[in-house]
Amino acid sequence: MSDPTPSNDAHLEDAIRRTRDGDKAAFETVIRRFEKPLRSWLAGHVPPGIDVDEVAQRTFVAAYCRLSDYQPGTQFAAWLFTIARFQLRTETTRLRRIADYHSRYGPDLLQRELDRRSEEAPQRWDTRLDSLHLCLDALSEPLRRFVDWRYEEEIPLEEMAARCGRSVAAVKKQLWKARQALQQCVETRLARADGGLQ
Repeated sequence: MSDPTPSNDAHLEDAIRRTRDGDKAAFETVIRRFEKPLRSWLAGHVPPGIDVDEVAQRTFVAAYCRLSDYQPGTQFAAWLFTIARFQLRTETTRLRRIADYHSRYGPDLLQRELDRRSEEAPQRWDTRLDSLHLCLDALSEPLRRFVDWRYEEEIPLEEMAARCGRSVAAVKKQLWKARQALQQCVETRLARADGGLQ
C-alpha cells in the first residue's frame, strides 16, 4: 500500500527530537508537515459516517503520546500512517458495534416505547401537543429558525447550511440542541401537569 508520505529530513527529525526532550511546541512542526497529506489519505479511506478531522486529530494525539516508540532516522511518515490506519480501524469497529447494537435492540426498544405511548390516555396527547406549542414559542429565535426551516419548510440540510453560512455538521448540531431543548421543556411541563414539579 502506498501513502502520500513526505520524506524525512533533518528539520523534521530535529522537531521530533525536541518534542521528545519536552518541547511540546515543537510538535507543531510535525503536525504542519503531515496534516494535509494525512487528511487527504484519510479522505480516500474513511467509510461514510466517520469524521476525517476526528481521526486525524486522534492520530496526532496518539503519535505524540507514543513518540518515544519512534526510531529516529527511520521513516516517520510510515510510522505516522500506521497509527492512522489503527485509529481508522478502531473508529470503524466502534461504529460497526453501535450499528449492530441498534440493529439488535432498536426494534425492541421502539416497540416498547410504542406500547407505552399507546397506553397513554388521549387527553395526555393533547397536553403533550399543547406543551410542544408552548415550548416552540419559548425557543430562542436562532434555534426556532432552524426548526422552522427543517420541519415547517422541509428545507434540506445543505440548503440550511448555505442560508446561514455554516457547515452541515453545524446545522445538525443546532437541530440537535433544538430537539433537546424541546424535549426537556415538554417533559418539564408534563411533570408539572402531573404535579411532579411546582
